[in-house]
Amino acid sequence: MPLVLASLVALLPILTVFLLLVVARRPANQAMPGALGVTALVAGLVWRVPVNYIAASLVQGAAIAAEILFIVFGAILLLNVLQASGAIAVIRQSLLALSPDRRVQMIVIAWLFGSFIEGASGFGTPAVICVPLLVAVGFPALAAVMAALIIQSTPSTFGAVGTPLLFGMDAGLGGAAAVEAALTGQNLELPSFIAGVGRHAAILHAIIGTFIPLLLVAMITRLFGAGEAKAEGLRLWKFALVAGLAFTVPYALTAVFLGPEFPSMMGGLVGLLVVVAIIRKGWLQPEQPWDFPPEETWPEAWSGSLAPTLATPPAGMTVMKAWLPYLLLGVLLVLSRLSQLPLKSWLQGMRASWTGIFGTTVAAASTPFYLPATMFLLVVAITYVLHQMKPRDLGRAVGRSLPVLQKTALALGAAVLMARVFINSDVNGAGLPSMPLALAEGMAAIAGSTWPLFAAGVGLIGSFVAGSVTVSNMMFSLFQFGVAEKIGAPSPLILALQTVGASAGNVICVSNVVAAAATVGLLGREGLLMRQLLPVVAYYLGLAGLIGIVWAAGF
Repeated sequence: MPLVLASLVALLPILTVFLLLVVARRPANQAMPGALGVTALVAGLVWRVPVNYIAASLVQGAAIAAEILFIVFGAILLLNVLQASGAIAVIRQSLLALSPDRRVQMIVIAWLFGSFIEGASGFGTPAVICVPLLVAVGFPALAAVMAALIIQSTPSTFGAVGTPLLFGMDAGLGGAAAVEAALTGQNLELPSFIAGVGRHAAILHAIIGTFIPLLLVAMITRLFGAGEAKAEGLRLWKFALVAGLAFTVPYALTAVFLGPEFPSMMGGLVGLLVVVAIIRKGWLQPEQPWDFPPEETWPEAWSGSLAPTLATPPAGMTVMKAWLPYLLLGVLLVLSRLSQLPLKSWLQGMRASWTGIFGTTVAAASTPFYLPATMFLLVVAITYVLHQMKPRDLGRAVGRSLPVLQKTALALGAAVLMARVFINSDVNGAGLPSMPLALAEGMAAIAGSTWPLFAAGVGLIGSFVAGSVTVSNMMFSLFQFGVAEKIGAPSPLILALQTVGASAGNVICVSNVVAAAATVGLLGREGLLMRQLLPVVAYYLGLAGLIGIVWAAGF
């Protein structure tokens, strides 16, 4: 088969995802299994991949999916435990007491606290926490949902303690012969390479994301202000830029010096400490607080059908006690990731593996005690004692967490299996490169050295259709790596653009928009939300592409 035709055929699995999710509007738990079926058929009938290799790829994908779902469960469970103990109510009240100005509240709650929650839990949890809180204190539901979605951009690459890179990109590149050969030539191992991608991504996000708080308040005041108040967001530009830097500077430094697990958590935590101190000192604060117009004048489209209320904080729950579980989580994760300490090698030493699955070269391995989920569960146990919880409180938290896992399992699992069949198609009877590399050949021939302009757009398509930066990285990492190798561009940069674009896609992906809207009863207005948020996505993709093309040119 000519390589040009092979490139078009290799596009079929991706096209299937797009058609089922976007055109046919099927839910992800139906679309992704359908795409998996198409991928397996193309692999077997066109690439002539042996049946035992397809079966081995499915087993390998199932092992990876189980690890990711374990992390999702741990992250969501900790969040629900903190809600059940009343800690989240205390954190909310402490943040709200800082300023009566709605612009300041948005930056503190959505940008800083929301980014911290994204770093700790990922998978759309900032909307679950921040949207009801903003509505409960007087924000229009539409404005609250927009604010929570806008901030899903910068922190998402490192969400759920680095899952999109450490598991998504690892699953997308691991075991590919072309990647192994390229990294061997550079004396690199895959985890070190992915850490380098994280450093590139953090620098790109830091440049672009510093302006997100300003863009956030400018958009909200323009759309929801009255008369001259529409320009009030821009008048807060000094505070907004400082708040942007308060997050992005520690965020980037953490990615450079500590790795992909902690940038969003550390950026959110340090940013909160810095910005809270600035507010309490009265620095850069507006003379007159800005507020929305009176509620009775709001158009019907602004309000949702649900009216959340603030929970009363339990007696004895101090701010320090409420934040302590997250601080413990950060400490445990850092201690378990430091090579200088024996804990890392001890946790990694407890390993389960299956090599030569079904007589193939495909292997699956897991280090369950090294996964972040283990630290989440340990902190859950400590929190249960520390916050003096009752068994029924823990049971309620588990009960709230399991439906999230069930809702995620089929779509995410099928996406991982699809990615592994897609990638492992390099062993075939048709004499073709793997499907992602065949697709890369075609794209490299069309775009050439201008590819950095478009790399982020591919990542966005992946997260838009699949609803996940992790899945986007799984589907497209090998493809992006192949294009980078063909055009002679730095592969860490191209892969960084991939995950930056995927994070931008989080702002408008259907699953995130629906989940955020559902928290305050705004279902049915997803199209309106997406249209309003397109300028943020255009800003992110445009600036990422421009930086990418300049960076790739050697500047």
